[in-house]
Amino acid sequence: MARLSPLGPEKCLSLLASVPFGRVVFTQRALPAIRPVNHIVDQGHVVIRTSLGSGLGAVAGAGTVVAYEADAIDPDARSGWSVVVTGVARVVTERDEIARYESLLRPWVDGPRDSFIRIPVELVTGYAMEPTAADG
Repeated sequence: MARLSPLGPEKCLSLLASVPFGRVVFTQRALPAIRPVNHIVDQGHVVIRTSLGSGLGAVAGAGTVVAYEADAIDPDARSGWSVVVTGVARVVTERDEIARYESLLRPWVDGPRDSFIRIPVELVTGYAMEPTAADG
């Protein structure tokens, strides 16, 4: 068995920055949608790269609340962590920021990824999963 321990906001952001990808959760056609994407953490924001023509791009263009989840789980050790950030997704429009993000955030999948979405960390929760003493 394992126990869950809550993580503080600073630890959550540190863990989030330590992994290259996660999942963005948004609403599409009145249903929940989840997309795996790579990200960076930049000055209190999660930044992802996408196409404005995608469902995710349309959501960000409308300034919709989204959630972003990332984790690292070791099933053999029964340990790991999960962090969820919630905030209003916005398309990055500042040219200098776009140029900076182009060098920092490379797409992992084929196809146009011509836009950046910034999610401010308005709400962050996280949990560490640790084996109990009986599990060693």
